[in-house]
Amino acid sequence: MTGAVGKGVLVTGCNGGIGRALVSGFAAAGWTVIGVDRSGDETQAALAGGTVVADIGRFAAAPDYLREIGGIVRQRLGGAPLCAVINNAAVQHLARLDALSPAAIVETMNVNAVAPMLIVKEFLPELEANKGAVVNIGSVHAQATKPEFSAYAASKAALHGLTRALAVDLGPKVRVNTLAPAATATAMLEAGFENNPSAFEALKAVHPLRRIAEPEEIARLALFLAGDEAAFLTGTTLYADGGVLSRLHDPA
Repeated sequence: MTGAVGKGVLVTGCNGGIGRALVSGFAAAGWTVIGVDRSGDETQAALAGGTVVADIGRFAAAPDYLREIGGIVRQRLGGAPLCAVINNAAVQHLARLDALSPAAIVETMNVNAVAPMLIVKEFLPELEANKGAVVNIGSVHAQATKPEFSAYAASKAALHGLTRALAVDLGPKVRVNTLAPAATATAMLEAGFENNPSAFEALKAVHPLRRIAEPEEIARLALFLAGDEAAFLTGTTLYADGGVLSRLHDPA
């Protein structure tokens, strides 16, 4: 089992497809799970005290708000030591650059890259005291992307860079790694292909494994990176990509 009973973990974006799998996976392994999301979801019994409702995109401009949310998280931990932070929350505005509003670009960077940095800063005393771990949920888009993803890809590339910088900055007390999934079978992704099943099959086929990831697979890898089995891993990116980044897509 990864993680000892009583360890606390903070999961942002806890009510999304991957977020819910993270909550379930860590709770099943004995962790006390605190979840933060823009909206509450009382069906998640595995969360300690229910969802902490917060807009992490506000953290950059409102340090008092960040401290307020930090206080709520600490209260929900109920004395459990905070040993891991999973920066999972993200927004994705898709459009060509000429159609992206400045507000969409700023929100993407604030939620996907700036907030993770500020969250680690807020909980750094606990993470250092507990020899903790940070797992940043990145993306294959930090390495290879496609049209209309400029804001998202830039934000994830920044998050991957943040992982390396924090590993250097915070070692040896805190380990920091990135987990970068490719396409994952969340309700949101599947809804986007609801009227185009052939495109969904093509998406699966482009991965050498001929399928996309399940959220539970991503959660198990995050659990590994946060746990003692990964004690010598820091500053690295684990690509859970089904081989898609290894494949050329030329017409031959």
